[in-house]
Amino acid sequence: MKDNIIQRLEALRNAMLTRGIDLTIIPHVDPHQSEYMADHWHLREYLSGFNGSAGTLVVSLDDAKLWTDSRYFLQAAQQLDETGITLMKDGLAITPSIPDYIRTTLPAGSTVGIDGMLFSINSERDLKEKLGEVGIKLITDFTPADEIWYDRPPLPADKAFIHDMKYAGESTRDKIEKVLKRVKEAGADAILISALDEIAWVLNLRGKDVTYNPVVTSFLYLGETGSTLFIDDIKITDRVREYLAGNDISIAPYNSVLKFAGALPFTTKVLVDPSSSSGSLVTALGKRISLGRSPIPLLKGIRNDVQIEGLQRAMHRDGIALVRSFMEIEETLSQGKRLTETDVCKILTRNRSLQPDYFDDSFGTIAGYKGHGAIVHYEPTEESDAEIYPDGLLLVDSGAQYLDGTTDITRTVSLGNPTADERHDFTLVLKGCIALASAVFPEGTCGVQLDILAHQYLWKEGKTYLHGTGHGVGSFLNVHEGPQSFRNRIDHLTTVPFAPGMVTSDEPGLYVTDKYGIRCENMILTVVDRETEFGRFLRFDTVTLFPFDINLIETSMLNDDEIKWINEYHKKVYDLLTPSLNEKETAWLAAKTQPISRK
Repeated sequence: MKDNIIQRLEALRNAMLTRGIDLTIIPHVDPHQSEYMADHWHLREYLSGFNGSAGTLVVSLDDAKLWTDSRYFLQAAQQLDETGITLMKDGLAITPSIPDYIRTTLPAGSTVGIDGMLFSINSERDLKEKLGEVGIKLITDFTPADEIWYDRPPLPADKAFIHDMKYAGESTRDKIEKVLKRVKEAGADAILISALDEIAWVLNLRGKDVTYNPVVTSFLYLGETGSTLFIDDIKITDRVREYLAGNDISIAPYNSVLKFAGALPFTTKVLVDPSSSSGSLVTALGKRISLGRSPIPLLKGIRNDVQIEGLQRAMHRDGIALVRSFMEIEETLSQGKRLTETDVCKILTRNRSLQPDYFDDSFGTIAGYKGHGAIVHYEPTEESDAEIYPDGLLLVDSGAQYLDGTTDITRTVSLGNPTADERHDFTLVLKGCIALASAVFPEGTCGVQLDILAHQYLWKEGKTYLHGTGHGVGSFLNVHEGPQSFRNRIDHLTTVPFAPGMVTSDEPGLYVTDKYGIRCENMILTVVDRETEFGRFLRFDTVTLFPFDINLIETSMLNDDEIKWINEYHKKVYDLLTPSLNEKETAWLAAKTQPISRK
């Protein structure tokens, strides 16, 4: 594999020489700026061997570097070893940004080549400006995948399907009306949507184009005088064609979107979100463009009553599958049978797949045993698959796509007698999870203001985690979505006020390299707490239904409110799940949810 990477980089450099390019940037995105994408767009993985969901490869004629964030530091170090590619730890003070690195590496007069369809408007403009300041030219029509990736997977051809109103709770026509109203309020006449989850939500369409994400590869133009879905015709069934026509939506080829944009009347103002749309769209639209935030993430992020009820049903089924999965894991170990990390992944997928309305997992299961748990987004492979024994910690982050809801849960469990350090660190993390879940706050509060609740106990001991504390979760859509999030930095996600109906993950963690990883993750629903003379106050309801490992809880570190929260949560889990469990499963869950007290 390492030899293949070296050969592929050599082929890339030959293509660069042919075009007179001194350096190229290969992001891990598609033309829709998706976090997860079809294999057709996995050029960075093809060239580097690194398969994390975030990271950018930078290749010059004599060097190669890969930037990725703290979730993937350990994984990237392992996968890049002996490839000639240097890991750049993004987010650390000593690590330059990619533009700053290029500015100090290349002399004036050099040329940087990128594929403009793979860079957001913001990214391309920022790069062009910063490189131009030091006399470096940027060209945006370099498409190395077309030249050197000979066995490139084709674009997905799976059929799109309609997401029924009994799950969606709102019609496509009503959604389009809401979107266009906000587009008009923003001073535009139409909107050109690139983000696949936004398109899926507006049209109540789903697909199988991206593993774990039920989206359809397409672009969508919505205007008062007409709407067009840009999609390969092979993906449209007669039923979907009739459905779209009934909503006054025409169909055009997927690759015709730039031509369409360039042919619009010059008087048409088209709203384009710079964070999810490519720089190539800017060129095509020209003066027609109106840059601004898409109104769809906020509309999509607030669940209606039908979606909330569906999520609760999905959580119930997910809890049943989790009980059966962790029972099986424990029984396998107690019987002395061989169990590996990939076995854990298969057990979870199998038990979830037996539940009604299961569609797929919502992401690749993270099953990290001992030191592998410290790799934040670790996914076991044939090479890394560790055998699991009845000792140490096992971190399992998993989820499912059900037709009525998307789930995401992390549990860290002890497989033997936990050490004092393991119990101490686990309890610190759990305290942060509880603190955030228990928050009551005035309407208008944002994630950046609440994030400290999850970090506080770790910070008091000089410990921390570098990933976000929580992200929005889709409704039978992407497991990661906006518009809200918990993170201790200011950005366009953490400054979105929480509103009733938002669903967010609550997942603090702690990672000790080569020893263990700990993460406690539930999904929480924003609801109204009360209204007083000081205004409306909100809180969170925990919707995930599965116990924390009480063997890892150091009760002496908990206050009365925390003990009460754990006991009430575990009682809720037991009461809601046991009517659907058999006698053996009920006994297992009873042992896992027994009340705790301070010793």
